[in-house]
Formats: sequence, structure tokens, C-alpha cells
Amino acid sequence: MANLTRRSGESRMPSHSIFSDFFSDVDRFFDKDIFNAPMRWRKQLEGTLPAVNIRDNEKDYAIEVAAPGMKKEDFNIDMDEGILTISSQKEEDKTEEKENFTRREYNYSSFSRSFSLPENVKADEIKAQYNNGVLCITVPKAETKEQPKKKINIE
Repeated sequence: MANLTRRSGESRMPSHSIFSDFFSDVDRFFDKDIFNAPMRWRKQLEGTLPAVNIRDNEKDYAIEVAAPGMKKEDFNIDMDEGILTISSQKEEDKTEEKENFTRREYNYSSFSRSFSLPENVKADEIKAQYNNGVLCITVPKAETKEQPKKKINIE
């Protein structure tokens, strides 16, 4: 088309094709917030929940919760019917007053994580420590009795 010349009275050909308009409209349609909202909500939720590592050791389960900037008094750890729940609620109110202005800021954060523990744990011996921004929970395992092996005959 570069070799074609324009006759007088003819309009110029558009520099883009009808397909590029169609695909750009389709792209804009899928870029709308309605399609990205669930993914964005999930990212926001994950952003507020602390990261958790769980290790299955020989004698216990080790649960590590990354929660920097908190104090051990900020946490609640409960065990109820095989469910271990770690939660926290922290509320801060900062007020700064100077000659001609007052600044007041509120900060509220909370989270709750629950874990179903297996039956082979000693719930009464669970221990927790908070050091350097990491909450470490040790869940000791109960000794399991091995089931005796038995040969079953087929009749």
C-alpha cells in the first residue's frame, strides 16, 4: 500500500486496521476492575496476614509466624477441639499537638489464623515464644503405638 497514491477527493486510509481497534477494545474490557478485583482482594488479604512456616519434625511440629513490630502481649493463642488459633488485635492512637495544629492518627490491625492439628499432639504441652519479630510455637507429638501386623487369609 505504500506505492499507492491518493487521488484528489479521496480520504486518507487510516494508519491502523480495524483489527487493532477491535483487539484494543477487548484488552480494555478485560483490564476493567471487575475481572481483577478478586485477585486484588486476595493480594490485599494476603498482605495483612503474616507469613507462616510449619515444620514437621520427628518429635514436634514447629510453627513460625512472621510478625515484626509486635509484642508478645499482642498475641492470643487458643487450642479448641484440635484447632490451634493464633490471633492478634493491635490498636494505636497517636496524637501530636503543636501551636496551631493537632495531628491525630489511628492505626488498627488484626489477623487470625487457624490450623487443624492431627490427633497425635500433646495439646497441654504446647509452648510459644516471641523473639525478633517471629512467634515460634512448638506443638509436641504424642507417641504413637504401632499397630501389630497380621496376615489375613482369604477364604
